[in-house]
Amino acid sequence: MSLGGGRHGLNFNDVISIDNLLLAWKEFRKGKHKKADVLRFELTLEDNLFQLNHELAHQSWKPDPYVAFRINDPKPRVIHKASVRDRVLFQAVYRKLYKIFDPTFIFDSYSSRINGGTHKAVKRLEEFSRKVTLNHRKLGFALKCDIRKFFDSIDHSVLKSLIRRRITDGRLLSLIYKIIDSFETEFGKGLPLGNVTSQLFTNVYLNELDQFIKHELKVAYYIRYCDDFVLLSTDRKQLDVLLRYIVRDVRERLHLELHDRKVIFRKIKSGVDFLGYVVLPHRTVVRTRTKHRMFAQVSKQNLPSYLGLCSHAKTYRLQQFLLQKVGDV
Repeated sequence: MSLGGGRHGLNFNDVISIDNLLLAWKEFRKGKHKKADVLRFELTLEDNLFQLNHELAHQSWKPDPYVAFRINDPKPRVIHKASVRDRVLFQAVYRKLYKIFDPTFIFDSYSSRINGGTHKAVKRLEEFSRKVTLNHRKLGFALKCDIRKFFDSIDHSVLKSLIRRRITDGRLLSLIYKIIDSFETEFGKGLPLGNVTSQLFTNVYLNELDQFIKHELKVAYYIRYCDDFVLLSTDRKQLDVLLRYIVRDVRERLHLELHDRKVIFRKIKSGVDFLGYVVLPHRTVVRTRTKHRMFAQVSKQNLPSYLGLCSHAKTYRLQQFLLQKVGDV
């Protein structure tokens, strides 16, 4: 079930217009203006945008092949990067679709959203932990879950059906379907980690889970960031029951499976591990594994981002250690 709003008459021509493509280019270019492929595209920018518009208008656009490369962030992942031309198009589609779909999402979905992010999700978990336990005077429990091979397992047919609920323009739907079908991990499944459209599509997909948990299971304390989510309650047995409903709903409607080893029950007073932090009564600390990665990888280049991460938790000594280590390099 998906609540809120009806169908929207978003216009295909507005999405593929030169104005929208140019705005998408400006958004896409931020932080990438020194990259060789971006510089090449910019050399003949006007020609490239008009050619892209022409192909889209005549429905002759076909996606270029993806380039795969591995990163450690922090676990090994394979990123699939599209061509600059296609990434500009994806940005153009994203900036129009975001306005249609984002208002339908629940408040406590924090991944890939304006005014979202990991730090706000962790702050919300701190707030919920205090409410459930009456400021840590009462016993409370957390159920933390993770979806197994989430990006690789997204079912294209399910995703398309969810998008059809909000988009009516046939040409626009055809374009969106081409973007979805431009990548597969197996027949009819998978989204590439590198696409900006994937960020929105994953929220569209898991909004079904969010609505089910919030409005059918009536869970008051629920937070999701991408495929990581947490439920809080004063009743451990209630969380067991809720988990059974969630497993069935995720499997039957979304064709996904929870990661068995990452379904974890915790007493709130013992600390809830979420998004690189551990939320404890009266304080939040950086996860031990995250600290070890910082120790091993800190440099003058990444120090500001590490200090930014530390600033959201009780980490004075950790920050001093990182500063000292970089000073010793």
